[in-house]
Amino acid sequence: MNTELIMLGTGNAMVTKCYNTCFLIKNKNEYLMVDAGGGNGVMTQLEKLKIPYTSIKNMIITHGHTDHILGVIWIIRKIGTMIFNKKYKGIFTIYCHDEVKHMLEVFCEMTLTSKLFKLIGQEIIIQEVKDEEEIFINDIKVEFFDIKSQKKKQFGFKLTYEDGKTLACLGDEPYNEINKKYVQDCDWMLVEAFCLYKDREIFKPYEKYHSTALDAGKTAQELNIKNLLLYHTEDVNLKNRKSLYTQEAKRKFDGNVFVPYDLEKITL
Repeated sequence: MNTELIMLGTGNAMVTKCYNTCFLIKNKNEYLMVDAGGGNGVMTQLEKLKIPYTSIKNMIITHGHTDHILGVIWIIRKIGTMIFNKKYKGIFTIYCHDEVKHMLEVFCEMTLTSKLFKLIGQEIIIQEVKDEEEIFINDIKVEFFDIKSQKKKQFGFKLTYEDGKTLACLGDEPYNEINKKYVQDCDWMLVEAFCLYKDREIFKPYEKYHSTALDAGKTAQELNIKNLLLYHTEDVNLKNRKSLYTQEAKRKFDGNVFVPYDLEKITL
């Protein structure tokens, strides 16, 4: 498959040295955007990469935490303005569960101008998806699943490409056994690693329903994953994050480990 994963941000909610976790998946010159971070910094990231908004036709929002959903308002505002000025062709569709749909509708009504808000439901569609629902986005099969979050309702998803390659995104909480059928044997697994295991007493990942790079590696090995990508990390030692997290995950995992920096592109 001729597909790229482009990390817009890789950090957890409270980072200041990188952007919050969100990314793009490029397929056939069109971009699927997943989450948008916590503010208009997402626009800076897109600008740095020279990503045209006109090529972003679909978006998935995993859940309603500030570091994932607030940037969506800026994307809606930008694309809405382009639609109004006839610089964006087609429909922009946001896929999310019912709670996120409600949040976005309220945010948009309260923060957007009336002319932009009128686009919601017309040229900008906020499409509710349900647990275990399957859809197709740009010839990619997308299967949504409820991760059964301990904090706030959150959906992960599995992508299956035309050539049969698979990618599972677990959101920003640890793997839940209930979703094994979506994750087992996947070519790629995207999962949070809040910190290193050796730093667990500093960052308290388990108290926040997060995991470590070591935990992620162990899970990937048990699930027979080929390529493991870690994100949603702390940023205290950002310079050495790639090597340190890779080394720790490899203690339990035999496959390939990727720990991208913001703006890094990975061929899937």
